Amino acid sequence: MPKKILFVTGRLAEPALRRILATTPLPCSYDVAVMPISVAALMTTSWIARHFSLPPDHRRHVDLPPDCDLVLLPGFCEGELAEIEQTLGIPAERGPKDLIDIPSYFSVERQRENYGAYSVQIIAEIQDALRLSDEALLDRAAYYHASGADVIDLGIGPASIGDTVSHKVQLLKEVGYQVSVDSVDPVIIQQADQAGADYILSLNDSNLTLGRDLQATPVVIPDEDGDVQTLWRNAERLWEWGVGCILDPIALPIGFGFGRSLHDLYRTRQQYPEAQLMIGTHHLSEMTDADSTGINALLMGIAQELNLAFVLTTEVAPWAQGSVRELDIARRLMYYAQNEGIPPKRIEEGLLTIKESRRRIHNSEELKEIQAALTDPNIRIYIDGTQIYAFNADHFVAGTDVEAIFQELGIQEASHAFYLGQELTKAELALQLGKNYTQDRPLRWGYLSREDSDDH
Repeated sequence: MPKKILFVTGRLAEPALRRILATTPLPCSYDVAVMPISVAALMTTSWIARHFSLPPDHRRHVDLPPDCDLVLLPGFCEGELAEIEQTLGIPAERGPKDLIDIPSYFSVERQRENYGAYSVQIIAEIQDALRLSDEALLDRAAYYHASGADVIDLGIGPASIGDTVSHKVQLLKEVGYQVSVDSVDPVIIQQADQAGADYILSLNDSNLTLGRDLQATPVVIPDEDGDVQTLWRNAERLWEWGVGCILDPIALPIGFGFGRSLHDLYRTRQQYPEAQLMIGTHHLSEMTDADSTGINALLMGIAQELNLAFVLTTEVAPWAQGSVRELDIARRLMYYAQNEGIPPKRIEEGLLTIKESRRRIHNSEELKEIQAALTDPNIRIYIDGTQIYAFNADHFVAGTDVEAIFQELGIQEASHAFYLGQELTKAELALQLGKNYTQDRPLRWGYLSREDSDDH
């Protein structure tokens, strides 16, 4: 950890930077170097290095304060850090892209050592797998695998037609996937097992004897009446036969026994502390009119707390698209939080797709200070919690109606008008959703965000 950090910024961002630094418990002392430029994001490392190396009597020379042993640049600053390090003789780093993220940069993010481990495996189901062409099946499997799935599950309905299950299993095994087959049909189960499936979903009293001869690991479920004690009985019979298995008490949708499902899952863990258990998260994410992100995070938290071995999901409902990726992010978050003994908060922002972890609130007084320093006609756009601000050296407009704001600015040139229309619309969306807005930057959508382009 450095003893003293030099924060490099531009003229417009200086007041906000100093306010944030004054209220952030930094682990060391600091100083601020204000470069002779309005917008800090336009600086490059070579440009910064040149201003530090100018003669001391040059009007654009910037001093290196004494005792600094780290230079922290704005996150958008482009170029090679070595240029600054060679000029100043101390290390340089890029800080966060937004000033509001400075506190987390020095606390949460620096404490995430060994982040990324997990203990829960994800099974991703491809529904009606036998009806798909080989190409479509492989494409879907590749998508699930890239999203974080450990096992590709072939969902086979009672009326499925198409290729044999043996062919589909072998197709996926040749690529290198772990494969499970979801069926209670004895013929399909035996074909899948002979083709090399790794897991069979599912066995209960109706087909339990198949478990004696399976090479695959079976998932055992309750009998038709759903009584959790039938699950226990079925599992114990398999264990008596020397067959290992995974226990799935079956999670029911909300309104159809979900509370009892959680109770059964908890009782099963108490009954068999060392057994491998699983939960089907898609019974909630697919059957609830709510974005899947929070549902998957919550269910993965339960899975982690009860030390489950597997979760099963699929992505059929439009609002559940991305569930595999969400569960992959959530399992790393929950594993880290549990092992560190902390709440799963201020650790991972990938699941914050709509809401923000920290709100950046500007106020009119602060923005008028920025306007007072302007000398050019370029429009700056900001938002606070209630309205949009757009201003340059000559105009200061605030409101919520983007058309009225646009008209009041009086922009006539076509390309500039198109640009402002785009930015004002983005600001309006951010205001409506309670998101942070930074001009010329895309809104942040958690794991759905695309990387910022370098040609901004």
